Amino acid sequence: MSKDRLGAFMDAIIAIIMTILILELKKPAEPSLDALLKLWKNILVYALSFIWLGSMWVSIHNAWDRIEKISQKTIWLCIMLLFCSSFMPYTSSLVGSYVDSRVIEGFYGIVVILTTVFLTLIYYSLANDNDIPEVCTYLRKVTKLLCIDIVIKLVALVIGVLFYPPIVAIGIVIAAIFIAVGRKVHLYGII
Repeated sequence: MSKDRLGAFMDAIIAIIMTILILELKKPAEPSLDALLKLWKNILVYALSFIWLGSMWVSIHNAWDRIEKISQKTIWLCIMLLFCSSFMPYTSSLVGSYVDSRVIEGFYGIVVILTTVFLTLIYYSLANDNDIPEVCTYLRKVTKLLCIDIVIKLVALVIGVLFYPPIVAIGIVIAAIFIAVGRKVHLYGII
């Protein structure tokens, strides 16, 4: 399979998942500003999930632009990433409704962590699939950043499940900020 065919397939599935996110967003009980403002948690979780999926999509495309080859292993890792990502609309909807539930926040955190694990494994696999030194260096740097990202999310998951459930979502935001800053610092030499 060509990298372009797999890239197009992943684009389509991620676009569908991101579209379903908005369909899972609750409607206000009545057409008023007060009723809409009561849904602020749902809207916030929607925004977090949409931005997180969008940043994952950008990350994948940054890799795809650099690589030349993909292996069967990489293809199956991409399938697993899409499988885990497909839970995002469902878990986002649940978190919006049950933001203080340890079980629901834990489920959301596990979905995000598993998706990130598969993204990390994809980068690692792509580094093995391709033999261009600059590309492999880039992919390995991103893999290291993603490993730290996973640790941040795991710590937030444990703290959230044990003490204060919204910490799971806060950890995802912190990890996203880390990745954004880390990419600029480590990959582009900024600062």
